[in-house]
Amino acid sequence: MGWFWADGNASAAAPVVPPSHKNLAASGAVPPPSCPMHNKTMDALSAHKPVTPAPEPTPAAAPPSKCPVNHGAKDTLAAAAAAVAPKQPQPENHQPTAASEPSFFSKLNPLNYMFSSISQEPAPNQAIALPTERDPSSIPKGTGDGNWEYPSPQQMYNALLRKGYTDTDITAVESMVAVHNFLNEGAWNEIVEWERRFGKGLMRGWEIMKRGEENAPMMLRRLEAQENDPEPQPTLIRFQGRPKDMTPKAALLQVLGRINSKYATEPPFDRHDWYVSRDENGQKKEVRYVIDFYSAPPEPTGEPVFYLDVRPAVTVTGACERLLRWGGDVWWKASGGEVRERERSK
Repeated sequence: MGWFWADGNASAAAPVVPPSHKNLAASGAVPPPSCPMHNKTMDALSAHKPVTPAPEPTPAAAPPSKCPVNHGAKDTLAAAAAAVAPKQPQPENHQPTAASEPSFFSKLNPLNYMFSSISQEPAPNQAIALPTERDPSSIPKGTGDGNWEYPSPQQMYNALLRKGYTDTDITAVESMVAVHNFLNEGAWNEIVEWERRFGKGLMRGWEIMKRGEENAPMMLRRLEAQENDPEPQPTLIRFQGRPKDMTPKAALLQVLGRINSKYATEPPFDRHDWYVSRDENGQKKEVRYVIDFYSAPPEPTGEPVFYLDVRPAVTVTGACERLLRWGGDVWWKASGGEVRERERSK
């Protein structure tokens, strides 16, 4: 899950350059006593410049306190630093390539923590050709330049091999891409629906949810008609797949399933964190959504069945939204709201 990405390349950070030793002397600052460039013992040991002994002090004059190092000469500083610095033995065939070799994380796209570029070329020893066309999604990018794109089957296959899944059945890759795209579209629809209810504040969200989940769509349509204000569309800033990190809710369901078989369920096979841009009264706000992907027994026809648990992460605002949505439904049923609705409809 979570293979669709942008095409930007992550840039390496510029190296940090320490302040010039020459600027210390030019500014008139007093160097620290531990500095080997201003220690007379180290000056005497270094071979960069002979030390002239100070003249015998006379009662009328104090001994000179001038630093013997000439700060205006760059070659003198370089020679002194080379003489003082310890040298490590290097093999004859040593080549300093580690500094120029990019790290693993610098190769990842920061928008989705995937490799910045996945080849469309067939993998070595690939027996079956895979399509290279990429389908556009309905999910707008947070940058405003169009929608996210799903990977092609060839890119999906190459990415799986790159992550170590060398036993992937190549004949199933196209079906995997189709299921992947379908689930991501479903997750985005759930996020858009949540943003419609709570994107303009908690009070408005309660007005929609106070009559339970079954009446929430009707209350939402009625409120949007009264406002006569186009709803700002959320955008997806970035996302991250975290299949090995179980969410607290999923972990709690596993514990309850061990206590009572009524709550028993398979653990989610995948988890995503999606970072969504919310337009709240003209202000952009980043909201993190957590998505658990569950598989269920297939249909009698053999078609696979999946369940998505989409909700905001447990922040102060996210917890309040989840409480209003769940609590509103519980309160409506517990207070006899369903019975009252049936009596009114008679």
